[in-house]
Amino acid sequence: MTETAAAATGSPAGSKMRPLPEYEMAQLGVDVPPVDELAIADINPANPHLFSEHRWQEVFERLRREDPVHLNEISIAGRYWSLVRYDDVRATDGDWKTFSSAYGITLGWPIGTPPPENAISRVNPFIALDPPEHTEQRKTVRSVSAPSNLRSLDPLIRERTVQVLDSLPEGEVFDWVDTVSIELTTMMLATLFDFPFDDRRKLTRWSDIVFAVPEPGGLVETPEQRREELIECVQYFERLWDERRGKPAHDLVSMLANGEATKDMPVADHLGNLLLLIVGGNDTTRNTMSGSVYGLNKFPDQYDKLIADPELVPRMVPEVIRWQTPLSYMRRTATRDCEIRGKQIRKHDQVLMWYLSANRDEEVFDNADALDIERPNADRHLSFGYGIHFCMGSRLAELQLRILWEEILQRFERIEVQDEPERTFSSFVNGYTRLPVIVTRKRR
Repeated sequence: MTETAAAATGSPAGSKMRPLPEYEMAQLGVDVPPVDELAIADINPANPHLFSEHRWQEVFERLRREDPVHLNEISIAGRYWSLVRYDDVRATDGDWKTFSSAYGITLGWPIGTPPPENAISRVNPFIALDPPEHTEQRKTVRSVSAPSNLRSLDPLIRERTVQVLDSLPEGEVFDWVDTVSIELTTMMLATLFDFPFDDRRKLTRWSDIVFAVPEPGGLVETPEQRREELIECVQYFERLWDERRGKPAHDLVSMLANGEATKDMPVADHLGNLLLLIVGGNDTTRNTMSGSVYGLNKFPDQYDKLIADPELVPRMVPEVIRWQTPLSYMRRTATRDCEIRGKQIRKHDQVLMWYLSANRDEEVFDNADALDIERPNADRHLSFGYGIHFCMGSRLAELQLRILWEEILQRFERIEVQDEPERTFSSFVNGYTRLPVIVTRKRR
């Protein structure tokens, strides 16, 4: 490990990393009983097994009904609250002065404990900052989602989408996640970063391991393995930053390397922003692309409706994003003692805003568990967050999903899911690792 890479990870070469709380909870909760067999106080919605086994719906339905401001307290994370109702999540996300991002966006260790020696906890993306620093750094890269930039990207996105869809095999099972969702989003990321195109799958790998829970036979098996791969990421981007400093351009690496608020930042902080942009551009879009295929197969009447009227695609897009909710939650940390629904939140308590549950709140969305491509208020979803941290790439994600389905409907009679998907072992990323499908082409 180079000295620069060691500094970026916040640990000396050869040091032993502590795992993330989610990893430790996973080891404690391998056998999770049915939620109706648990006392309400024993429900831990952050257990990743609930998500990999696709059992989270019943958990959040019960919490919304019985305990919408839910407290967990365990040694590895201290006190953390789960907000599961729409109004509470939205209000908390909009109050950055009371609920700060500056202590991290995922469940971590209690404030005041020694900082863990792992790369994730030691990098500081602007999503984990409050104003004014957040505002200044976000401004550096926000032009990527400007309407003029989206218009210029539209033809390229469509060209690549057509290329990928036309190459799909017919009449044989293939993995939609890898063949379509990952490929399309990774090509888009390579363009946004002006990243060497032949190495673009490195972006996918780095995105996947940022929030991966280490487990034997998993995406990464140990925290040490993840650290070493993130060191590779540091070193790769360090070369790109050095090449592009003093050479302003319109790619995200150049913007960060030359922006007034970011050009003099340490390597670790640059890495934090780049990992944020990689995850935001990869995990969210790709899992919604996969979720759209899975969801329309789960609700074939909606698929029939879409096939009969392709003009419904723009209305389908926000509904799929609501129904899928690619990032399950975001964390905030209370800056003062406060109260939510009569519960006493202490200063420094962690607060998890469960977007995934808010988007299924029956008080806001009728028949919320169903996919309804004509849902009148689908655009009220919180999948992109709310307030100052509203997802900067939301319009680009919507554009990619809209173009994908416009081109699918022109080419295929149907995309048929062949088996239940394999899902991401994470309570943060609500995603798919494999989705076996068969496509049937239209005869022209």
